[in-house]
Amino acid sequence: MRAFVLLPLLAATLAAQSAPLLVLEKGASALGFYTMEGQRVGEVKVGLHPHEMVASPDGRFVYITDNGAMRIEQAGKGGNTISIVDLAARRRTGTIKLDQFFRPHGIDLDPTTNRLAITVENPDQFLLLDIRDRRILRAYDTKGKTPHMVRFGPTKGGAQFAYVSNSGSGTISAIQLATGGEMKVMPTGERPEGSVLSVDHKELYVTNRESGVITVIDTTRHAPIGEIKTGGKGPVRCDVTPDGRYLVYALMHDHKIEIADLETRQPVAQIAVEGEPISLSISPDGQYAFASSEEIDTVHIISLKDRKLLRSFKTPKGAGPDPVLMVNTK
Repeated sequence: MRAFVLLPLLAATLAAQSAPLLVLEKGASALGFYTMEGQRVGEVKVGLHPHEMVASPDGRFVYITDNGAMRIEQAGKGGNTISIVDLAARRRTGTIKLDQFFRPHGIDLDPTTNRLAITVENPDQFLLLDIRDRRILRAYDTKGKTPHMVRFGPTKGGAQFAYVSNSGSGTISAIQLATGGEMKVMPTGERPEGSVLSVDHKELYVTNRESGVITVIDTTRHAPIGEIKTGGKGPVRCDVTPDGRYLVYALMHDHKIEIADLETRQPVAQIAVEGEPISLSISPDGQYAFASSEEIDTVHIISLKDRKLLRSFKTPKGAGPDPVLMVNTK
């Protein structure tokens, strides 16, 4: 009899240990742990309405922006913490307080210096944080409205610049981190959101949600050098395949995931999904892309090799899934 009792417990333990997907549940204010089949095997409560997350290079910790509002259009003071989640222990082990800065949104991590880049919406600022001391090193005016997503520039030897998408002003700011004295504000399309570096770090790709184009930025000259015209409406988040050949992005308004060839800068495939996909990430091995349709509590897994929807699964009602990460632990 005892063996029959232990078997379900063992199965649950093994499922939890093998859960490879982290789903940030904006509506539930939690980080959910899921298997590739969509089984939810754990959660960690974080701050109210978290928006974005980034993992440490060793896959041990995840840092999460506790925004405090569901959408940037909503009024309110918002939250002002970064949650730190220990993935092995599956618990929130600490927070980084942002003092007078509220509604943190975008986040990135420099693996060389272990510094965090954070955008905040109240007031419109960009923050550089020290992970070890859990403190703000410097605050910068982005010279734009509604800082949204952020990406460190080339990080060899430590990033010298960060790129901030100013959604409210249709620009992206290249900010020198040492002093903030050197800053270049570049026009993009309407409502720039997600961004990602090319594999060689020579280019930055910026999605413009209301323009149907992706701006290509030269990271040496800090200048727009071209664009990718998407095959649909509402590009919001993007990622690059590990081989550097393709850019994959979510088309929010058209309910599709699109793949573009970076050599020709032309779309080559579309995959239809249910709902409005608002996030996009690629697995470390390049096999899968992950997207979430927040309004219908659904996560989508796309096979990039076959260029088709592998499966979709539901999160709890009202969870509001946003970014999804597959993290490699060392």
